[in-house]
Amino acid sequence: MLHVTGVKASHKLASNDLNRMAKYKTMIENVGSKLCMDGAVIAALISRESRAGAVLKNGWGDGGNGFGLMQVDKRYHTPVGAWDSETHISQATKILTNMINAIQKKFPKWTKNQQLKGGISAYNAGAGNVQTYNGMDIGTTGNDYANDAVARAQYYKNNGY
Repeated sequence: MLHVTGVKASHKLASNDLNRMAKYKTMIENVGSKLCMDGAVIAALISRESRAGAVLKNGWGDGGNGFGLMQVDKRYHTPVGAWDSETHISQATKILTNMINAIQKKFPKWTKNQQLKGGISAYNAGAGNVQTYNGMDIGTTGNDYANDAVARAQYYKNNGY
């Protein structure tokens, strides 16, 4: 049980996953480089979605609907690659970039950072769920998905990703 909240809680959770995350670092860097995505953001989603694989059963989570480190939802996508592979991380990161692009089109006046955060929220709940900047986490898992993921990304950025 965490005895902290907010950004401190997100940083603590990311810290708890740091050792497990290390085995995926090269794949994260490769995918980030190929797809122009900050590795810290990829690591943050891996931490948020699967605790760097710790909560998965045979690569599956979310009641058998989410596949892999980044929990590609089989109801909306056909998962590719092994659950802990570069192929999987690449597929999930492409889904993320598609969501960011959708948010950029939907909210062209938002800053790039706001669009990134909106895309992270959309990765979890769909672009249609993102209605306002301040309310983007309403309807996401825990109603804090983007805020939590951004805080985790800050932690990973400060720890070599």
